[in-house]
Amino acid sequence: MSLNEADTRAKLIDPALHQKGWTEDFISREETERGIEIIDGKPRRREQGRVDYLLRIRINVNTQPVAVALIEAKKEDELPTKGLEQAKKYARLNHVHFVFSSNGHMFVVYDDFTGKTSSPLPMVEFPTPLHLHKSYEAGTGISLESESAKPLLMPYPRGEASRRYYQDAAIRAALEKIASGKKRILLYLATGSGKTFIAVQLLRKIADSRQLHHALFLCDRDELHSQALGAFQNVFGADAADVTTSNPQKTARILIATYQTLNVAGEDEDAKFFLENYPDNYFSHIVIDECHRSAWGKWSIVLTHNPDAVQIGLTATPRYFKGGTEEERKGDLEITEDNIRYFGNPVYEYHMSQGIEDGYLPACEVVKRDIDIDLTGVKRSEAVALGVRNATTGKIIPEDELREDYEAPTFERIIQLPDRVSEMCKDLFNMFLETGGPYQKTVIFCVRDSHADDVASQMNNLYAEWCAKNGEKRVDPYAFKCTAAVGGSQYIADLRGSERSYYIATTVDLITTGVDVPILQNVVFFKYVNSPIAFHQMLGRGSRIYAPTNKLMFRVYDYTNASRLLGEDFVTRNTPSHKKPEEPTGEKILVVEGFDVHINPAGTYIVTDIDGKLGMATIEEYKEIIASKLSEEVKTFEEFRNYWIDPLRRKALLEFLPNDGAGVRMLRDLMNLKNCDLYDILAEIGFGVAPKSRKERVFALQYKYSDWFNNLPLNTRETLLTLARQFEKGGTEELENHYIFEIPEVNKAGGLEALKLLGDPKDVILEVKRMLFTV
Repeated sequence: MSLNEADTRAKLIDPALHQKGWTEDFISREETERGIEIIDGKPRRREQGRVDYLLRIRINVNTQPVAVALIEAKKEDELPTKGLEQAKKYARLNHVHFVFSSNGHMFVVYDDFTGKTSSPLPMVEFPTPLHLHKSYEAGTGISLESESAKPLLMPYPRGEASRRYYQDAAIRAALEKIASGKKRILLYLATGSGKTFIAVQLLRKIADSRQLHHALFLCDRDELHSQALGAFQNVFGADAADVTTSNPQKTARILIATYQTLNVAGEDEDAKFFLENYPDNYFSHIVIDECHRSAWGKWSIVLTHNPDAVQIGLTATPRYFKGGTEEERKGDLEITEDNIRYFGNPVYEYHMSQGIEDGYLPACEVVKRDIDIDLTGVKRSEAVALGVRNATTGKIIPEDELREDYEAPTFERIIQLPDRVSEMCKDLFNMFLETGGPYQKTVIFCVRDSHADDVASQMNNLYAEWCAKNGEKRVDPYAFKCTAAVGGSQYIADLRGSERSYYIATTVDLITTGVDVPILQNVVFFKYVNSPIAFHQMLGRGSRIYAPTNKLMFRVYDYTNASRLLGEDFVTRNTPSHKKPEEPTGEKILVVEGFDVHINPAGTYIVTDIDGKLGMATIEEYKEIIASKLSEEVKTFEEFRNYWIDPLRRKALLEFLPNDGAGVRMLRDLMNLKNCDLYDILAEIGFGVAPKSRKERVFALQYKYSDWFNNLPLNTRETLLTLARQFEKGGTEELENHYIFEIPEVNKAGGLEALKLLGDPKDVILEVKRMLFTV
């Protein structure tokens, strides 16, 4: 019998590596966070994440090892080239330049510097650490003994356990470029992935190598400023300081400032504070947080007056925009091109879809809604028939002062439609009730302050009615406006910090970017959005995992087709015009009541990786993607079943599927098959086999194999049936839980000793799994 991947590594590859000098201190096992699965509508983490095996080199025992290669193990009877493309992806994510794939007997190597893949070679020819050390230096043009490479070799102050694999990869990618003499660095990482942590550790390593004189961390808002200050002081202590208009903080080495403090926020500012306090080339290092935000406005003076500084741009905005129209993308593409033109291409990229796959970012479901009046717009004749009033004075507006047509993007900006607002709020509140109840932390993006007021009032009214109907004591406040006009910063703290109130925040753009609210469960679009950058930033408000409440997924409720900006629009319906609305210059704000508004479902989507970019897929489209990938790995239903009952082969199969299997788990929820094991979801998608619930499988097991069960000793039979009921609760992985024999019900039935009567308990459980999946 041939060896599987794990045995190939342990019995063939590892011994060969050791013989070539790759001792354990040269091998790093980078395990991702455990991915997310959804069972019975509730998300939970899987027992194990993906493990990437990296080969590292080091100068001496006191320096940080530098990862240079990734090695992928294949089954002993497979060609060594199998899976090389997937391994290349993981190598890019780990920022290593050499990729090895081996079946334990032969190996191939891909060299990222040359773009070439070798012919299969015997393991005795595997390169030594010294060989890869020299190859790395030749490819990067960096001598690890040089002064410029010292930051690369600085250990993490709190050990390697403090960072995630992609954060280390981004830090190494930046430090490599700096060591090679580059002074402009761009890093793209999805919102929620820890860009501030990366900035702090980058500057810490540079400071520890004595190459940092003064550094500036520049951000756009007070909330971002406060978050960054805390992170930097946690590592640098008093050497990191807060720049205020009264204190330029000349004694500290790490300065945290906003554009506003430096007088560089807008074109009409004179940069006086910055120019008077910081002479040219005062800073050796500058980090621009969310570097896309101001599109090279007045703040660029900070960069031009420090031409010798290493300048690092951080952004969560993708390089490519697939969604929206050309007009909608134009402005954002110009901003992105400005970034690329100045900083160069990103030295490292980590997308939201990868964060979801790795389990570091929550899974995302997009629920689209159609509003009939938005699709048709409002004609002047319709408005006049109902009566058009001035929203401020209540006076009737003459017909000749009205536009011929009012399209959807003008709603709530120029023409207020209370019936539309009411129906949207009712629809949203009902969906809350269908997905866990009204107590869900939510941000609703509104058109303007008055719209945010109206939405908050409507949501509070709906909640009060629900409480009265259900005998529930009201919490106060439930829904609230959170905009700059009402001192929104304090309300952000309430939204983030209070778990028993402040549930629904209505805002315009205060929570658009950079504000950490990990507890947020829903992002709602009641406003029309034309900028892909703005949309990604708004979407990012939900993309943080929150352990205290076990938040592992979030939903986007899209009433304005804003999610078209995420990726290709898979909806073939007619949609209202999304051209940027003209601003009302002196135009009266109107209000019209009496419309009969209807809202209909417009599809539920899974956010996933599509052709290497973040996009959306309908359930059917995603099923086709899954089926295609599944058929590449397993050819028959019998082969699939054999894969499934073997934990290692099942793990490898799930990792081969899109989003590391996380999408399949969400798909189960969206297909209303929450009571089925993933086995049945994949069996239906890949082989057309009708799915059975876990309960049905346990019942069929007892019925079909009743004679076999009845001939077993009582304790053994009861233990097996109790184990089967554990499968009913949690699926296949529940049977493989390391603590399953510590569960009281299992122990009471007979436990481990009762199974030993039939042989090795592992073999017994394997057979029970086989029986479960053949009924």
